[in-house]
Amino acid sequence: MEKEARILVVDDEDRIRRLLKMYLERENYEIEEAENGEQALEMALNEEYDLILLDIMMPGKDGIEVCQELRKSKATPVMMLTAKGEETNRVQGFEVGTDDYIVKPFSPREVVLRVKALLRRSSSTKFLQTDTQTKDVLVFQHLTIDNDAHRVTVSGEEINLTPKEYELLHYLAQSPDKVFSREQLLKDVWNYDFFGDLRTVDTHIKRLREKLNKISPEAAALISTVWGIGYKFEAVKE
Repeated sequence: MEKEARILVVDDEDRIRRLLKMYLERENYEIEEAENGEQALEMALNEEYDLILLDIMMPGKDGIEVCQELRKSKATPVMMLTAKGEETNRVQGFEVGTDDYIVKPFSPREVVLRVKALLRRSSSTKFLQTDTQTKDVLVFQHLTIDNDAHRVTVSGEEINLTPKEYELLHYLAQSPDKVFSREQLLKDVWNYDFFGDLRTVDTHIKRLREKLNKISPEAAALISTVWGIGYKFEAVKE
């Protein structure tokens, strides 16, 4: 039977890796393990994974550093494992490109459900099937967002976005010219009712613009800053 997805589990505690491996393998996922940040980064850069479960607090290179380095070249979905009370670290995680997090001690069943949800949202996972009769498509000058396939093309060239980058772009593009505050974007895109650091939004906007700009400065300019308030998607549909 073909494996559903390939997942890298990263934690310096052997018992946690074994627990996650056991529950995720029951769902027919292929699991590989790394016990520290250095090993995890090497594996993540040289192999292709559908998702990475990444502990924040590890000796040596921690999860924040691993994710930061990974995001320089890959959009692999990342779910952070954090200890209770480490909200500052969770905010840091979002700033460097984490897509979701789960707090220790956790229920293994909750981890499985969150993994499935993140894989469904991921633009790179096989769970998202392309429908030739796609209906949910947003078309703008220089930019097309195919929501059925979670595919973004810029001037005809597909770009690689993390799940959270994709969600942010799609959320803005659904309401052209509507201004969204950073607080509203944190709540609606990140789906957490917490007083997060507003730099999380700014960092993701910056990363989105950089990726778009590599292909089309015109596409990058579609995301407009409204000073003192937030952001809007400034475009006329084709």
